[in-house]
Amino acid sequence: MEAKKVLFIFQEITPYVPESELSTIGRNLPQGIQEAGKEIRTFMPRYGLINERRNQLHEVIRLSGMNLIIDDTDHPLIIKVASIQAVRLQVYFIDNEDFFQRKAIVADDDGKEFEDNDERAIFFARGVLETVKKLRWSPDIIHCHGWMSALVPLFIKKSYHDDPFFQHSKMVYSVYDNPFENTFRDLFKEKILMPGITADDLSLVEKPDFVNLNKLAVHYSDAVIQGSENIDKNIKKYIDAEQKKFLGYQAPEEYIQSYDRFYDEILS
Repeated sequence: MEAKKVLFIFQEITPYVPESELSTIGRNLPQGIQEAGKEIRTFMPRYGLINERRNQLHEVIRLSGMNLIIDDTDHPLIIKVASIQAVRLQVYFIDNEDFFQRKAIVADDDGKEFEDNDERAIFFARGVLETVKKLRWSPDIIHCHGWMSALVPLFIKKSYHDDPFFQHSKMVYSVYDNPFENTFRDLFKEKILMPGITADDLSLVEKPDFVNLNKLAVHYSDAVIQGSENIDKNIKKYIDAEQKKFLGYQAPEEYIQSYDRFYDEILS
């Protein structure tokens, strides 16, 4: 029987960025699911704080070279890859000098959030999906972690739903206690628009803040996981109202096995 394929899209993965709840899951979950017998691919942004030499990142020329247009501006898509040698885990990095060269993740040293976090999230989500197509790799499960990946469910269900690589993919979104404080810029909705996506599809982000961005991801997902022990009460209320297939918070010693079973339930 052919192994099921799981695409992991992470906002953070340690050791490439400092340890956090999200980055630790990003490090351990793909390894655990791979060891459970599934085939995986793992993506994250190539933030400027990542030491390329120490982590042995190198550009994948055959995957790079595409331009993604956001707000009428061309942004070159650069793909890099590295391996966590001890566990034979490969990680793909979405890179672009406009969005991911600064030496921080989502805010500067003074805690001021980057004004273009909206466009960074759009570029990251689209960059992952276009790269997966170039890899000619069709995932059974797409599991998104962190708000930087929150647009992927919308893109999959609306823009890529007829694409043979994603036609049968099931969307899973994990909600974390990792809020951003600012509201995205006024033109956020217009920047998201692509073939298959209309203004009506974006009614949940009339005010594009952390809560509403997560609601958008939940709405277009097939299943939802509570990744943090405590999440925003408004997001949890929305999850309950949507009546999605749901997995509650799992303790660190249990989540890998629980997620693996949850994937199998979604696919059965």
